[in-house]
Amino acid sequence: MNVYDKTHELAKELKGCPEYTQYKVIKEKIYADQALKEKVKKFDQLRYEMQLLTIQGEKQDETKMQELQKMYEELMQNNDVKEYFDKEIRFNVMLADVNKIIGDAVKDVLN
Repeated sequence: MNVYDKTHELAKELKGCPEYTQYKVIKEKIYADQALKEKVKKFDQLRYEMQLLTIQGEKQDETKMQELQKMYEELMQNNDVKEYFDKEIRFNVMLADVNKIIGDAVKDVLN
């Protein structure tokens, strides 16, 4: 079996794992409510912008940080959103672990 076949096999396994399936189910539930979907997407966009500033070593905008915190507190009032964030984290940790395993396997040629 070649590397592409194994990659397709891995992709199939990923789509069947609990981290993926549970995240997909709750995401579909959240996104079925258009107003909630927009709130979550707006939060995700602002969170991404703030993370990008951090990565770039730039100073955080206090107003945006307060807005992000307020949005988070409002969103966390909804149990489905709490579950969504939890499942999102679990899925992202699993993906990071898989990427690390692959990266470690080829790190000798990447450095």
